[in-house]
Amino acid sequence: MSPRELPIYELESAVVSAVRAHGRLIVQAPTGSGKSTQIPQMLLQHGLLGERGEVVVLQPRRLAARLLAKRVAEEMGSRLGDTVGYQIRLESRVSDRTRIRFVTEGILLRQMSFDASLRGVSAVVFDEFHERHLYGDISLARALQIQQSTRPDLKILVMSATLDAGALQTYLAPCETLVSQGRSFPVRIEYLPKTVNFDHDAVWDVAARECERIATTQAGDMLVFMPGAYEISRTVQAIQGSRALRDCVCFPLHGELPPDAQDRAVARYDTRKIIVSTNVAETSLTIEGVTAVIDSGLARMARFDPHRGINTLLIEKISAASADQRAGRAGRTAPGVCVRLWTEREHAQRAPQELPEVKRLDLAEVVLTLKASGIDDVANFPWLEKPDPKALERAEMLLADLGAIGAATPSSRQDRRDEGVAPPGETSITDVGRKMLRFPVHPRYARMLLAAQERGCVRPVALMAALTQGRSFLLRGVSRDVDDAREDALGEEHESDFFLLMRAWSYADRSNYSLEACRRLGIHAQAARQVGPLFQQFLEIAEKEGLDVGERRVESSDVRKCVLAGFSDHLAKRLDAGTLRCELVHQRRGLLARESAIHKAPLLVAAEISEVEGRGGEINVLLSLATAIEEPWLEEIFPDDYRQTRGVVYDEQAKRVVSRRERRFRDLVLEAKVSGDEAPLNEAAALLTKEVLAGRIKLEAWDEAVEQWITRVNRMAEWFPELEVNPITDADRATLIEQVCYGELSARDVRDKPVMPVLRDWLTQEQLAVLDDYLPERLTMANGRRSKLRYENDGPPILSARIQELYGINGKFTIGHGRVPVKIEVLAPNQRPIQVTDDLTNFWREQYPKIKTELSRRYPRHEWR
Repeated sequence: MSPRELPIYELESAVVSAVRAHGRLIVQAPTGSGKSTQIPQMLLQHGLLGERGEVVVLQPRRLAARLLAKRVAEEMGSRLGDTVGYQIRLESRVSDRTRIRFVTEGILLRQMSFDASLRGVSAVVFDEFHERHLYGDISLARALQIQQSTRPDLKILVMSATLDAGALQTYLAPCETLVSQGRSFPVRIEYLPKTVNFDHDAVWDVAARECERIATTQAGDMLVFMPGAYEISRTVQAIQGSRALRDCVCFPLHGELPPDAQDRAVARYDTRKIIVSTNVAETSLTIEGVTAVIDSGLARMARFDPHRGINTLLIEKISAASADQRAGRAGRTAPGVCVRLWTEREHAQRAPQELPEVKRLDLAEVVLTLKASGIDDVANFPWLEKPDPKALERAEMLLADLGAIGAATPSSRQDRRDEGVAPPGETSITDVGRKMLRFPVHPRYARMLLAAQERGCVRPVALMAALTQGRSFLLRGVSRDVDDAREDALGEEHESDFFLLMRAWSYADRSNYSLEACRRLGIHAQAARQVGPLFQQFLEIAEKEGLDVGERRVESSDVRKCVLAGFSDHLAKRLDAGTLRCELVHQRRGLLARESAIHKAPLLVAAEISEVEGRGGEINVLLSLATAIEEPWLEEIFPDDYRQTRGVVYDEQAKRVVSRRERRFRDLVLEAKVSGDEAPLNEAAALLTKEVLAGRIKLEAWDEAVEQWITRVNRMAEWFPELEVNPITDADRATLIEQVCYGELSARDVRDKPVMPVLRDWLTQEQLAVLDDYLPERLTMANGRRSKLRYENDGPPILSARIQELYGINGKFTIGHGRVPVKIEVLAPNQRPIQVTDDLTNFWREQYPKIKTELSRRYPRHEWR
């Protein structure tokens, strides 16, 4: 079929018009419609790229980027790398003549971090956007920022087979959405009659049996979906060993294959073909001739593992939406069939769609990339879908711990403002962070590789990185026989659990992953087998970035220092030798795993931290994959985070101020020594004051009389400003208490200390002399009685007296040479108020006759006049 016959050409004129009108466009078209290969060519052919501009097409997967570039180059009659090229991790086929460049998502975001204006790029196409990869989301947001600031001529197109276009259209507004129906044939869905346990009946054997069955009922090629390279190779072996399928050719298809092997898989053959692929064939690539799909329902899914503090790629069940995408591959050229290797009942329990990566991945790597682009304030970055604030906080904390980000400088803030990017926040990328960004791996391992280059141990660190990416292959809780065999074969270990894992993997590798040999040592052979390719990949990345990956003798201490560099936020201190309890940085506590070999180390780094809910909802923190470290390394590697201090503290047990020396790494106290040395009196007074204000030390002499004295001083300042009295504020109270505490070191000495001498010094001699005259503590009445006055923070002073004490007294009371009226609180014999008045004459005339009868009846023994 000619490319011009593809369904996407129904939208050609609309695509060109919309891009010219708005510079933004959403294209919704099913797989096989030609959008991935033809729309970039439309942009070029209709002059939408200018004279020398290029269109960058983002693909979620490396294999798709390369194969699409190859197909477009063939259609345009040019060599790959000339007009059409591709750029993926560790591989590039582009030139100065390239106008259409297919790239993986991380490539574009890294380009943006080094060139905020995307010079030479006229259009960016986001293909298969429905997969919602993290780097796709971020790259789209950055492209939008660049278009709105420095590059209004930049064109942005978002394409997908299935997409919630409504939310995206609002995000990109003003933006048009074009929909192509495409052409497809019906696909019959079949399920297994009963659940299959793939641990007992291997998934590749089940798939091969279904291929045999379908081969007798369905014409055309077959496409088998498997989660990874190992499962693919076993499936290919099972199919090639089947007599019923001997007339078929079978090819693997995944991203780790060399380009010629990938090309063979998608080529056309005269004989019937079976392709065994990862989910790279789920979207983007249209493989001609496929009429049957056998779907394992599994894929390697990227998720953040909080236990290890890294992103992982483990085998999981795919969503219903992904299953529908896979099934659609069988109906491109003729009616087809899709066999799902699970039951219909199980299908109803699958997640409807995959969770966007921004909701399930660690954000440290992408936050570092954004910082490199000048986006210091990542919380206010225009996310298509905002991540959890705690995830952002965790990412920034980790990057700070790794030394990748630090406080933003005024000059860097101005530079960012000049570039037209988002306003900065508190932190920006450091030189170490920029070096880390060169490595397309998690920041922890980028930091470890940088440290490894300095110490000449890149190979072992690359192996350690590979060991932690997949599931653990060294089984736990094994029998005594297995444990003894493991110790005989691998030896004892006291420095790092990593070293034991490395020897176990080497043993499995030398044994060619023999099930029997691995079983004897409690090694999961399949999981161990997956380490090798990852190890090679890390070595290739390191070598490409100029690191020395040669084999040499290395010191174990150098390797352990590299672990510390990558996991400093997992530093733990044993609390005592008798238990496994530990204290960690960031104010956490945990238990070292019993199976760890590092039980004697006082300081360690845990590469895995698991939270396990115990009885009563209590959360227990378990520390695994530990590495022993030495305290001097902390100061060597993180000099700004390690400090020794000498100061004074209040010892709660001794109830006194003592001298304290401590060594601290960030907020983790490594060692603290308390001595009875005399503490500076100023510091001691400040600490004792803090305890008094918190209520933990009581000044016995600071009683109600003292509070009344302070209130009198404050009211005198208010009522008699000519006396120039300074009121006593809350801050002044703390100062007065500190003066009381001065000269003392213990709570006992402070508790019994008099306070009024210090308070009286607040007033001058003249002010002190007139205080009792203007605002006396007691008032002498006409009958000779002296009644106590109560001063409040608001209102007039109050004289409280029993009604019998007021007999014969009339009129109003004042103090302060007649300037301050006094309220009279008339009390019943039980000392409870019955009336408040400022004029006793009026009280006796108006109120007393009304209450006398009741009071005399209730208190007959008292005098009633």
